[in-house]
Amino acid sequence: MGLPRTLRLTRSEDFSRARQSGQTVRGRLLLLNVVPNQLAHNRYGIVTGKRLGSAVARNRARRVVRAALRRLHAQLRTGWDVVVVPHPPLFEQPFAEVVHALERLARQAGLTLPSTPIPPDEGGRP
Repeated sequence: MGLPRTLRLTRSEDFSRARQSGQTVRGRLLLLNVVPNQLAHNRYGIVTGKRLGSAVARNRARRVVRAALRRLHAQLRTGWDVVVVPHPPLFEQPFAEVVHALERLARQAGLTLPSTPIPPDEGGRP
């Protein structure tokens, strides 16, 4: 199951605005660009360039990041556009580590609500 359409960034102008004028937070596995969106909900976009690997690898990266975003969505402040750029070391990590990396970057960007624990892994793969 993907993210609902209302939670997706789809227009290239929105991606450009987040990448150029948004706050950037970098980690080893991911990069986040965040910018306020004047909406009552967050919108998420994932950028996977060809340097990430083959189409199969890029699609896998998008699936893993979408699953991590679904897990964290309820713990994030609303009203933000978030662009996630996965880096190649993402493929070497278990899903739980990707979730924790995304949560750490969201906390650094000021997106997490105060004292909201991350739900435990259901044990399934994304």
